[in-house]
Formats: sequence, structure tokens, C-alpha cells
Amino acid sequence: MLRLTDNHDEYQTTADWLMSQTKHRPQVAIICGSGLGMLADSLKCQNSFAYSDIPGFPQSTVQGHAGRLVFGDLKGKSCVCMQGRFHMYEGHSLLKTTFPVRVFKLMGVETLIVTNAAGSLADGFQPGDIMIIKDHINFPGLVGLNPLCGPNDEKFGPRFPAMSDCYDKGLRCLVMEIAKQIGVAGLLQEGVYAMVGGPNFETIAEARLLHRLGVDAVGMSTVPEVIVATHCGLRVFGLSLITNKVVKSYEDSDSVNHDGVLEVGRLRSQTVQQLVTELISRMEINNNENSNNAS
Repeated sequence: MLRLTDNHDEYQTTADWLMSQTKHRPQVAIICGSGLGMLADSLKCQNSFAYSDIPGFPQSTVQGHAGRLVFGDLKGKSCVCMQGRFHMYEGHSLLKTTFPVRVFKLMGVETLIVTNAAGSLADGFQPGDIMIIKDHINFPGLVGLNPLCGPNDEKFGPRFPAMSDCYDKGLRCLVMEIAKQIGVAGLLQEGVYAMVGGPNFETIAEARLLHRLGVDAVGMSTVPEVIVATHCGLRVFGLSLITNKVVKSYEDSDSVNHDGVLEVGRLRSQTVQQLVTELISRMEINNNENSNNAS
């Protein structure tokens, strides 16, 4: 029989194991998208764990996702960084793709930063641009594929959580200010991200539909993690590195491939790292004594 929900004890077991293996008590969690795992390189006093060694964690199988959980300090704040995420198209359930988010919550994390590589549908976006996510469209969710399906665990959040403000406006504005100050404002965009199931890239007809629906960038991840984070009360900031323009014309001979996605990630890695590092440095954290207890 298909199990609709993970038991709260499974999340607690994983959180307890991690807290027994490291002295870090993270306040911020970062989930790295394709080609963006270098964000973990900024962390000081690192402890790292292969996903295969962590109880309850699934495995990451995608090129550009290292499959490690890295703890460390960054600009005076304790962080945990996922070098590689889990995707529905790898065969994981949405419960498994989002499993780490609830573990982070139990470890005391207050803020989740999500990054991804995405294709642009907005006419004004170019490869190499960085899009701050202001909202999303959850296409799998519209047909019933949602990580919150099944019995609700009130220990994490309500049965019917609101998603109208899931991307924190204050953090979005702060990153805009940072981009101006470090001279990369010209690369920044703001828009709507849409998640599709993948693993194939979109057909031209699908791309045209998404464009008409107001989608600015499209990818195959992120939204399930944001939904679970919002459900359990985490503050969320998200950004998409625009790696390609999605083909919307039958006369266009261009096509996209994963190697190209990774190459743009390498070219923009330093800028993304600088933005995220400065964001963490300047964001306010509630130093709640109970926030670091896996209770």
C-alpha cells in the first residue's frame, strides 16, 4: 500500500542523528540547484555528510548535484547547505524530495534559501540573468501531486496553508539593494517560476502555453520544497539562474541540453555566491533559545 505520509519520528530520527554528528545548529538552510553547489564552498568550519550516510535521506542522481549535506558558518550565522536536491523525475515521491526541509525545521532552521537553474519564457530575460522568485505556479500540484497530500501533521503546520506570500518580500527587497551595491543590478530580474515534472524539456506548444499564462521561468524543482517550508513556518527566499531561453517558435533551430545549463551555472557561480553570501550576512535571525532544539 502507498504510504501517504512520513512519520514525524522519521524526521526526528534524522535530525537527532545529524545533531549528534555535528556541533553546528543551523539557522539558515540553502538548497543548491544544478551547477550551483559551489555555494557550500563559502562555509567555514565545515562538517559534510554524503546523503548515502544520512538516515532517511534519498540519493541524488543528477549530474551537477554532488549529493552532500554541508554544515558550516557564514558571516556569523550557522548554515546547512544541500549540494544537490531530489527531483520527482528521479523516481522519488514528493515526500522524499522535501524530506530534508522538515529535518531542517527540527534542527532549528528559520530561513530557507532555494536556488535553481531555469529556462526563460519572459521575452526580456537572457541566459545569465538571475531571477528573484516572487511567486510560483505548481503544475504538478494542480493535478493533485502535492507534498502535503495525505494526513496532515499538525506538529509541522496547518491542514490548509496559505501560499500567497510564500516568498518573503523583505528578503527580495534586500537582495535588490545588495545587487545595486555590488554592481550586478543589470543581471537581476523578478518574476514567476513554474514547476513542471520533467525530465524532458518543454515542447514548443507547452512553452507557448506557459508564456501565455504569465510564467517568466520554468524548471523541474523548488516548488515542493517551498510548499513544505511555508507549511512549517520557514521564511523563504528563492532565485533562478536563467540558463537558456525556452524555444517558443517552430522556426527556431535552437535547443537546450543539460551540459549548457551547467556551463551557465559555472559562469555565474561567483555572482550567485556573492548575492547569497551578502543576503545571509545582512538578514536578521531570531535567536530563540528553543530554535536549536530538535523537539
